[in-house]
Amino acid sequence: MRRSLVATAAVAALALAGCTNGGNSGTTSTPTSGADNAAAVAYMDKVCAAASEFAKIEKTAPKLDAGDSAKLKAEMAAYMGQLADAFGKSAEGLKNVGPSPVQGGEEAVTRMAETFTSLGTLFTEAKTKVEQADANNATGGLQAAGEAIAKLSELADPLRDLNDVPELQKATQTAPKCQEMQRINVTPTS
Repeated sequence: MRRSLVATAAVAALALAGCTNGGNSGTTSTPTSGADNAAAVAYMDKVCAAASEFAKIEKTAPKLDAGDSAKLKAEMAAYMGQLADAFGKSAEGLKNVGPSPVQGGEEAVTRMAETFTSLGTLFTEAKTKVEQADANNATGGLQAAGEAIAKLSELADPLRDLNDVPELQKATQTAPKCQEMQRINVTPTS
């Protein structure tokens, strides 16, 4: 159960970290016109919508039942696959948000897409390792899953690449999809 809660908590942290970093108090931004600000907000709305796609995909954390290691293995593999698909969907969405109205925005979003692609690959590989693990030795498969989940903490802020683009970082504070992303509630299922 502990691993299940850790996995779900890690996904929730990633979902919620996305747009909660609002402003960077140590950075001053250049004043922008209302039209420029509106364009930045609209762009960030698209970015947050794409980044939050992974939170919309059904992910059922496995119930850790030591009495049925084959079932645990199958459920953990399915969970790793769900996470891989979810991150892949967000990566594709980020690749398709279009041109940024702010200099440096496209580069930041490209780095974000690469982060999501990397996470998708990581969970795909973990799924394969879980599937290949001996069902009678649950720790082998769980170790691969645990290692993938541990990587989430290293990549907990998908919008960290916006630190160098204060106009877009500021726009997350008012972009509707960024605000919606903050309200995402991921509840442990086991």
